[in-house]
Amino acid sequence: MNSIFSYVGVLTLFLSLAKGQFAIAQPVKKPVRVGVVGLVHSHVHWILGRAKQGDIEIVGIAEPNRDLAERFLKRHNLPMSLVYPTIEEMLDKTKPEAVTDFGKIVDHLKTVQVCAPRGIHVMVEKPLAVSLNHARQMEALAKKHNIHLLTNYETTWYGSNHKAYAMIHGDKAIGDIRKMVVHDGHQGPKEINVNPEFLEWLTDPVENGAGALFDFGCYGANLATWLMKGERPLTVTAITQQIKPDIYPKVDDESVIILTYPKAQAIIQGSWNWPFSRKDMEVYGQTGYVFTVDGTRMRVRLKDDKAEQPLEAAKTDAPAADPFAYLASVVRNETKKEDELSSLKVNMIVMEILDAARQSAKEKKPIALK
Repeated sequence: MNSIFSYVGVLTLFLSLAKGQFAIAQPVKKPVRVGVVGLVHSHVHWILGRAKQGDIEIVGIAEPNRDLAERFLKRHNLPMSLVYPTIEEMLDKTKPEAVTDFGKIVDHLKTVQVCAPRGIHVMVEKPLAVSLNHARQMEALAKKHNIHLLTNYETTWYGSNHKAYAMIHGDKAIGDIRKMVVHDGHQGPKEINVNPEFLEWLTDPVENGAGALFDFGCYGANLATWLMKGERPLTVTAITQQIKPDIYPKVDDESVIILTYPKAQAIIQGSWNWPFSRKDMEVYGQTGYVFTVDGTRMRVRLKDDKAEQPLEAAKTDAPAADPFAYLASVVRNETKKEDELSSLKVNMIVMEILDAARQSAKEKKPIALK
């Protein structure tokens, strides 16, 4: 009997050790090597401030403005040895797997021209490009060299938007979409004191594509295209204004874009004249509505509801905690299907909309998409 218990004890000990050894032997994921292109877009603090979480490693930064680099890297306790004067030198010296572009929108094309032939994936800040022409060149390069070309919008990481999508398309909670109204913007970039390097190009029609029309109209174009499952609108109509020409003499600070679909309409209000910052959305269906108030809070009224009800989304309803965790999963091939809000396919339609909106505002007439 004792020998049996001894045998069982030894076997148990062996299995425990084997299990522990197996756990120790599990491969540890190496952080994805990421390069940062440009520091003149102040959204760059998003990646600089979370670089030590372990899923990504900033291996190099391409930024010719040394004063700007010193300010920002000191703020985030990062070494200046990361900084290179050109994107080419940064890529050659540090060999990143992907880059995130925080430069001028007009320079997105150059980033893809340099990275794509090297097989380096690219994530740009919204919108994808300053024009449909630039976007098409970027698309061709990404496809030719088989790289991911993603566009980052803050609203992609809102659990509320993804919960709304699931209610609309998964649960069929409000019937077919009839109207979408999207509000995005703030008091104005100068009014909220963005850094001067950001303000300089953000208010330039060549370097940014437009003013509030591109800066915030892109959010609504992205969300509407996603909610309509990639359907292109029939027409695009835009109205822009310069309410503050003394502050923004070169670009619009107020914009409205109207998209018509065969049985639906989207109204996109991008503005530098809101009394406070906002990124919210209203989606009306045949039998109810879903509103997103911010990243988690929602308001809904369904067919049999006698009154509107509050609803809370979780951050985990979004495809990832933030764009950089998502980028890491895409590069590692853990994410098999690109999230549509970030995808090249959806953002090419966004660029069709923005290009047509700029033309519509200039010519003061609706533009039919061919």
